[in-house]
Amino acid sequence: MSDLDRLTNLYWALCSVLRAEVPGEVVELGCNAGLTSVMLEMVLEAESPDRTLHLYDSFDGLPAPSHADQYLREGDCKATEADVCAAFERWGLRRPEIHAGWFDTTLPQQLPDRVAFAYLDGDFYESILTSLTHVWPRLSVGGSVLVDDYCDRLASPRAWDGLPGVKKACDAFFADVPVRSRVLVGAGDLAFAEFRKTEA
Repeated sequence: MSDLDRLTNLYWALCSVLRAEVPGEVVELGCNAGLTSVMLEMVLEAESPDRTLHLYDSFDGLPAPSHADQYLREGDCKATEADVCAAFERWGLRRPEIHAGWFDTTLPQQLPDRVAFAYLDGDFYESILTSLTHVWPRLSVGGSVLVDDYCDRLASPRAWDGLPGVKKACDAFFADVPVRSRVLVGAGDLAFAEFRKTEA
């Protein structure tokens, strides 16, 4: 579920927030079996062990796709909470806070009051739009939202374009929201974008 390009950019983005002492917790929306989550926790334990990693996933696979989505189908990418816990135990890491359920149910009540860094890997239009709707108001100034599968072929010609709903959701959400954004690139087909909050 991950590669060197993705892990390198995640490491850079998370460390830049932690070392700037941006207040808040770290969240991952769409954690699957927790393999990327393990890396996030490793960074937290090394750089800012007082913070908690919060993971959100339906653990029922993906919801039904919208008209904006393609490639993946309802029920794909299914994992279990036990898979996540086993990954953390394998690496000898603290267990994260796991929030099981659909984003529109868990996020309104179970997101931390303040978020410093969010990794969004929801794959579909509605999942990403719901994630941004709830995360962005709680994101601290200077905080970062990293979005997987955001494909901008103009900025990153090799980027994978299999999940077009992700970019459409981000572009719709940020159309009237002040933000500093950048497309991140790698040696392969990385499709990544970062959105930094510049004002309250």
